[in-house]
Amino acid sequence: MAKKAVASLQTGSKRLTKAIKMVKSPKTGAYTFVEAIVDPTNVKDFLSKK
Repeated sequence: MAKKAVASLQTGSKRLTKAIKMVKSPKTGAYTFVEAIVDPTNVKDFLSKK
Protein backbone atom coordinates (compact mmCIF):
# COMPACT_ATOMS: atom_id res chain seq x y z
CA MET A 1 0.00 0.00 0.00
CA ALA A 2 1.62 3.24 -1.07
CA LYS A 3 0.61 6.81 -0.50
CA LYS A 4 1.65 8.91 -3.44
CA ALA A 5 2.66 12.33 -2.19
CA VAL A 6 5.30 13.77 -4.45
CA ALA A 7 7.02 17.13 -4.10
CA SER A 8 9.48 18.46 -6.66
CA LEU A 9 12.89 19.67 -5.53
CA GLN A 10 15.65 21.27 -7.54
CA THR A 11 19.35 21.21 -6.66
CA GLY A 12 21.53 22.97 -9.18
CA SER A 13 20.83 21.57 -12.62
CA LYS A 14 19.62 18.15 -11.47
CA ARG A 15 15.92 17.69 -10.74
CA LEU A 16 14.94 15.48 -7.80
CA THR A 17 11.63 14.33 -6.34
CA LYS A 18 10.76 13.58 -2.73
CA ALA A 19 8.53 10.50 -2.53
CA ILE A 20 6.70 9.39 0.62
CA LYS A 21 5.10 5.98 1.02
CA MET A 22 3.21 4.33 3.84
CA VAL A 23 4.49 0.92 4.99
CA LYS A 24 2.69 -1.43 7.38
CA SER A 25 4.80 -2.94 10.16
CA PRO A 26 4.55 -6.74 10.29
CA LYS A 27 4.98 -6.82 14.09
CA THR A 28 2.51 -4.20 15.30
CA GLY A 29 0.35 -3.57 12.27
CA ALA A 30 0.99 0.17 12.56
CA TYR A 31 1.79 2.26 9.52
CA THR A 32 5.06 4.19 9.16
CA PHE A 33 6.17 6.60 6.49
CA VAL A 34 9.27 6.02 4.38
CA GLU A 35 10.70 9.05 2.60
CA ALA A 36 13.28 9.15 -0.17
CA ILE A 37 14.62 11.76 -2.54
CA VAL A 38 14.89 10.09 -5.93
CA ASP A 39 15.13 10.90 -9.62
CA PRO A 40 11.68 11.53 -11.16
CA THR A 41 12.08 8.51 -13.44
CA ASN A 42 12.51 6.20 -10.41
CA VAL A 43 9.44 7.31 -8.43
CA LYS A 44 7.20 4.48 -9.66
CA ASP A 45 9.90 1.91 -8.83
CA PHE A 46 10.24 3.31 -5.30
CA LEU A 47 6.49 3.27 -4.69
CA SER A 48 6.02 -0.25 -6.07
CA LYS A 49 8.71 -1.83 -3.84
CA LYS A 50 7.59 -3.37 -0.56
